Amino acid sequence: MADYASEKGIKVQTVAGDPPAPFEGQVWYNSSTGSHRVNKGALVSAWSTGGDLNTGRGYAAGAGTQTAALGFGGFAPPSTGATESYDGTSWTEVNDLNTARMVLAGAGTQTAALGFGGNADPAPITAATESWNGTNWTEVNDLNTARQQLAGAGTNTAALAFGGNSPPTTGATESWNGTNWTEVNDLNTARNVLAGAGTQTAALGFGGYPPPGTSTATELWNGTNWTEVNNLNTGRDKLGAAGTSTAALGFGGYKSPADRGETETWNGTNWTEVGDLITARRGLGGAGTQTAALGFGRWPTGPNSITEEWSETGGNQSIASS
Repeated sequence: MADYASEKGIKVQTVAGDPPAPFEGQVWYNSSTGSHRVNKGALVSAWSTGGDLNTGRGYAAGAGTQTAALGFGGFAPPSTGATESYDGTSWTEVNDLNTARMVLAGAGTQTAALGFGGNADPAPITAATESWNGTNWTEVNDLNTARQQLAGAGTNTAALAFGGNSPPTTGATESWNGTNWTEVNDLNTARNVLAGAGTQTAALGFGGYPPPGTSTATELWNGTNWTEVNNLNTGRDKLGAAGTSTAALGFGGYKSPADRGETETWNGTNWTEVGDLITARRGLGGAGTQTAALGFGRWPTGPNSITEEWSETGGNQSIASS
């Protein structure tokens, strides 16, 4: 069997990062990340149309992946507990949340999700937390700070809740251990209708509305503290999110005077503008990864059942080491 050096005419190089101009198919070892990498050709990224929600709405929460997602809650109107499962093609109605609400946060997977906070319009802002087992929602212990318009990250047994409006606008952060919420250190910039990605111990919070205006602020959570890092290129609130603290995607949202379609990718250091949503909108739910994401729903105008799928192929990607 021919080896890499025989086929390509060079050995696998060790580079502290990525080569400046790798050729298509070139493999190298990135000593900074401890991974083998390959150039898979020109980077192609775009949004495409997915299957419509059965219950059109905005301000729903999301969990899971692009081909195995869960969308729940939102404002139809009125506030709804509707929960739907996405298989990469279409949405299927499943069992509702126990507490119908909008502007809540979510975390987890399609079969093991967590929904928390929100506004059970016309009832008060809620601290209610519910756990999803793939079939039913079960009420579990409440947040310490009842709030709406918050962000979430993590799983249904190890989650993070941050920001929101209680009122007032807050930077409160809470950690979930599968049983209880514990108050931890606040965001540096208190804000609501922000986006979140990542895990309980490595999360990213970005955008949002810290009165009196829309924010570009991005903060990184290390399990103990939030640190301010490089800003979004386009400040906005009510945006969707997917991914991790080192590889995130932020999309859509609102910046006066209009809904936005901008999409930005985060590489752990900086945000880069990429292709816009097909339909500019705010109040959309998000799920998935930086390279395979889902954006669904919309508020307040136009068709609010629309779903779009983000795909990114090519470019420099990590590969499994043998």
